[in-house]
Order: sequence, then C-alpha cells, then structure tokens
Amino acid sequence: MRLVPDLPSPIVVTAAVIERDGYFLVARRLDGTHLAGCWEFPGGKCEPTETPSDCLVREIREELNAAVHVGGEILRTSYRYPDREVELRFFRCALVGEPVPMLGQQIRWVSRSDLRTLDFPPADRELVDLLMAKGAGANL
Repeated sequence: MRLVPDLPSPIVVTAAVIERDGYFLVARRLDGTHLAGCWEFPGGKCEPTETPSDCLVREIREELNAAVHVGGEILRTSYRYPDREVELRFFRCALVGEPVPMLGQQIRWVSRSDLRTLDFPPADRELVDLLMAKGAGANL
C-alpha cells in the first residue's frame, strides 16, 4: 500500500470584481511575485482570522488606497499550480473614490470585450469566461 502525503490546505484568495461604466479594474502582478506580469482582479490572500469581506477591504486599502463595498460572491473556483493550490473567491465590489497603486503595480480599467487580450493567471480564466458570456453592455 502506497501512502500519499497530506496535501497542504488551499490558499484562500479573494478578488474584487469592480465594474465602472462598463470597464473592469485590473492590476498587474509585480516582478518577483508568483505569476509576475499577469493581470488580475485586485485582492489577495486571506489571513486565517479574516472573513473574505474583511480580506478584500484590507487588500484594497493596502494595494489601492481606497475603500470598497463588498457585494455578493460571483464565483468560487480552485486551481492547482505546480507549487500550490488556491481557492479563489470573486466578489462583486463597488470602489469608493479613485484607486491609487500603492505597491508600484500597474492598474487599468479594461472593457469586457478586451478582457481576453490580457494575460490572466489560469485560475482567473473561468471568471473571464463568465464575464465574457455576459456580453457587452451587460452589468454583472
């Protein structure tokens, strides 16, 4: 009988899907980070004691110096990278004020029709497909 070692628990990551006037806010991952150079919806890893909403409020404040109202969950998905497994939870959010990139990351507003022109991590592709299926002019 072959024993399989226990796999570590997935890393829980929350992401804010912020849509304004038909454009989505995305950020580019910094050099030296996992998946550097990929575009993503802003957010980050949940601390063990945080709720997903608390995590998003903290991450948006740290990364974009802005407040956010966290709405409903749009999608929950998992993805296994060679070195880790992530559980991604995407939430509909409303940004309060204008975002300012606090970590030196690039940010941009991108139309629904241009989402597939950006290099997103594999774990985000299911959300991009879902947003594309909604069609141009449709709000979340």
